[in-house]
Amino acid sequence: MKWYLKVLKNYVGFSGRASRKEYWMFVLFNAIALIILSVVDKALGIYPVLYGLYSLAVLLPSLAVSIRRLHDTGKSGAWILIALIPFVGAIILIVFMCTDSQSNDNQYGTNPKATY
Repeated sequence: MKWYLKVLKNYVGFSGRASRKEYWMFVLFNAIALIILSVVDKALGIYPVLYGLYSLAVLLPSLAVSIRRLHDTGKSGAWILIALIPFVGAIILIVFMCTDSQSNDNQYGTNPKATY
């Protein structure tokens, strides 16, 4: 939960680096929240009101942590646009997100693993 809150506190921080753990824990908690909100929306008969509002609320934090994750692997944040290529782009982006951090400092900042 602390990783999720850390990303939300840095919701427009597009500079710096995000570790794999920070990124994937945010994705996990985000997915759980979306599933719960989807079920609640369907039960109340208002689908997709809560789901849509939450998705809109976490749009910027999601983009920011994704770009910081790309920075951690030594890639520019512009690589996020590769997801616009149907199917193949999403697979390539997932591979980038799963790639380990550069062990030393890079042009985007210090290694986030060193701060644990």
